Amino acid sequence: MAAPTGPTVRRVQLGAELRRLREKAGLTLVDAVDGLALSTTKVHRVENGLTAFKSTAELRLLLDRYGVEDEEDIEFLVEIQRDSLNRGWWSQYRSVLPSGMEMYVGLEAGARTIRAWQPSVVVGLLQTEGYVREMLQAAKPVEETTTEFVERMIQLRMERKERLIGRANGLELWAIVDEAALRRVIGGPDTMREQYEEIIRLTKLDNVTVQILPLASATYRSSVNFTLLEFGDPKLTVVQTDVPEGSNVSDKDTTTWAYTRRFDALRAGALPPGETPTFLHRLAGKI
Repeated sequence: MAAPTGPTVRRVQLGAELRRLREKAGLTLVDAVDGLALSTTKVHRVENGLTAFKSTAELRLLLDRYGVEDEEDIEFLVEIQRDSLNRGWWSQYRSVLPSGMEMYVGLEAGARTIRAWQPSVVVGLLQTEGYVREMLQAAKPVEETTTEFVERMIQLRMERKERLIGRANGLELWAIVDEAALRRVIGGPDTMREQYEEIIRLTKLDNVTVQILPLASATYRSSVNFTLLEFGDPKLTVVQTDVPEGSNVSDKDTTTWAYTRRFDALRAGALPPGETPTFLHRLAGKI
């Protein structure tokens, strides 16, 4: 069963197609909006999947400027535009999501596969509720967050996990975790042992693969955590990286290729997936 395609994915699909049509017409952003009741900022944000046109009239204005006349092509893009205006299940958490994170969660919800690397903490979709709670509580006085914020973020993390990898025919997750992240104690020994057991449990699912990159391995390591998301319809790959105070998402070919190479190098240097349970049992005995 294909992963569902949500409004965020539709926005990205529409934006990519509009950018292609503009470039095909030989127009800059300034040329595209000249004489129209649209701004270059608005069209730029639409092309990058950050927002959607509020009406089909705005979309049709641009398509006319780009010389798109085939009514089937126009109706196809109008349908995507309408889908992009729907509200996803994650919108209820909007008040606690940092900059860029709402877009990422929306993309994640429509992804077919996710490849993730995390050098400092356990990959988010593998985390237990206890692990998440301890991380957020430790950061609470420093980042001056509220108890409500902590609870809402825990709910969001657990709902993402259940919807994406807990469901039947969930998306395919391939996670690579640095041994340093597994040795870094969050909460205490009991919290970490519970986290190890949860990873072992998840590796038994057909759609989840976890590899560990040992500290003793003299191999490539990316200092930046990143996530590659792939979609079946539209056929698209995007990469997400954390930035100060938020999240950055890009679908540029050069960027996604660069991070795909990095992931492949990390995967080649990590232990085989079948060794993950044994490695975690050994860590649990030492903590």
